[in-house]
Amino acid sequence: MGERSDHPQGPGAAADSGAQEIEATVVLGIRITDGEALRRAARAAVEQLEFTGIDPEGQRRALLAEVSEDANAALGALLHPDRLVAAIPGIEAIGGTLEIALTDDFAPDFAELFPLDLDEEEGGGTGDWTLTPRTACLIHTQLITLADAAYDDLDEHEDDPVTEEEEADWAVLARLPQRTWQLHRSWRRAFARAFDDLADDLALGEWPLPRGLAEELALRLALVDARELLGAQPQAVADMMGELPVDLYDYDWDGCADELFGVFGPDDGDPELDATERTDALLAATHPEGWFLTYEDAEERDPTRGYRR
Repeated sequence: MGERSDHPQGPGAAADSGAQEIEATVVLGIRITDGEALRRAARAAVEQLEFTGIDPEGQRRALLAEVSEDANAALGALLHPDRLVAAIPGIEAIGGTLEIALTDDFAPDFAELFPLDLDEEEGGGTGDWTLTPRTACLIHTQLITLADAAYDDLDEHEDDPVTEEEEADWAVLARLPQRTWQLHRSWRRAFARAFDDLADDLALGEWPLPRGLAEELALRLALVDARELLGAQPQAVADMMGELPVDLYDYDWDGCADELFGVFGPDDGDPELDATERTDALLAATHPEGWFLTYEDAEERDPTRGYRR
């Protein structure tokens, strides 16, 4: 993060009579819910730092660019030990490090995020169709898995085109329409993020309603994989669910197709076509670069949200 001096107590404070040196360890579990707000706060914090050494303003510009692009870097700027200690009177930092890493330990509480309307006497659902905790959990798992695999494709193949001969070497991107097989790295990275965007919706307790054509395809793949995993490894899925409540609508894939698709998106065209068919027609008529445009009736996602990789 560059060299800087922002200790409020001065270099002589540690020599005060009776001063104690203490090592404090803090472990935080954090979920980023507003990436732009985080980056904005980080940029403000960086502007207040005092950089020393060669080209301090160059250091500041580099760090500003980093926190503007990467949520982890923004978090690091705000949680840096020097900054935390500066806010506490009567102490000074004599050393310390900060480590930030994605963790696999965090799992959304789907029972809380998607509460069921249960009839105490019947023990089952009593209302209209709903996205149940178990269904949400399984879809979320598949979205994260697909995102990881898509980023792996990107890391391994970069801009290399997908070919029929090497189709098996690709985890996700070869499953997309062939017209996308020769697209560039930036397009592929954006598509990998579409899986994460839908997974983030679920992690916030929202239905994963596709807001554009890329998200339509991403959710279709997740539903296909969820159905296949349930059929091939039912015990593994049961173990994954743990204590999540059981409901009549668990794993109702037809219901998912009916309720999650078509909320946003094209509602004109041939009245004889259903939502899926209208979307297919729009996919065929739209260049893949346009698949990331937000539907007119959907809220645009944060354009500064960055990428997981």
